[in-house]
Amino acid sequence: MDFKEYQKKAVTTALYIKSWEENYPYLPNEVKKVIALSYVTLGLGEVGEIQNKMKKIIRDTTGQISEDFKKDISKEIGDVLWYCANICEELNLNLQKVAEENLEKLFSRKKRGVIQGSGDNR
Repeated sequence: MDFKEYQKKAVTTALYIKSWEENYPYLPNEVKKVIALSYVTLGLGEVGEIQNKMKKIIRDTTGQISEDFKKDISKEIGDVLWYCANICEELNLNLQKVAEENLEKLFSRKKRGVIQGSGDNR
């Protein structure tokens, strides 16, 4: 499966859209769109779940990474991916293209010797 197919399938599980349309049919579409986009961007708090699990690896296991840990992290990464796919959907972006453009940017920075440093436009 590629990111384009993932995005198409992920969006079919996005219940937040249906609930707002059913409960607030009178809201203008622009408002519903902002609410939907807010919901999926706030969902990126799932990254904190990954961070918390990593923190516990440092604290509790002195850096020993178990298979259970990998399974748990994999699930959390999946949650982050779901939110990213739905952000793309709300903004009419293609997750596949976003991923490809990100790699192009990174390879360009690497080639030009500016992969380290700061600033979005290096």
